[in-house]
Amino acid sequence: MKMPYYIDLKQAREVLSGIGIELNNRQIKRAAQVDAKGQRKLPFFVDPIDKKLKIEKGILLSIYNKCQDEAKKSAYFHTEP
Repeated sequence: MKMPYYIDLKQAREVLSGIGIELNNRQIKRAAQVDAKGQRKLPFFVDPIDKKLKIEKGILLSIYNKCQDEAKKSAYFHTEP
């Protein structure tokens, strides 16, 4: 079983940059903020030890992969790999 690897906001921004998603500090912070409904755009959580926002790296990447898969399925013309 693969152990989770938790990353902070800065590291999350770097991971996303590595796959071509360029966000500035403000954008990544907004994705981690709780909205009026008490939800976040991305599943960041407050680390109970250092009180900083964290996210599991694999989950972050899988969210983008899932969005890509859904976009391919909803496209009028798409090809199967």
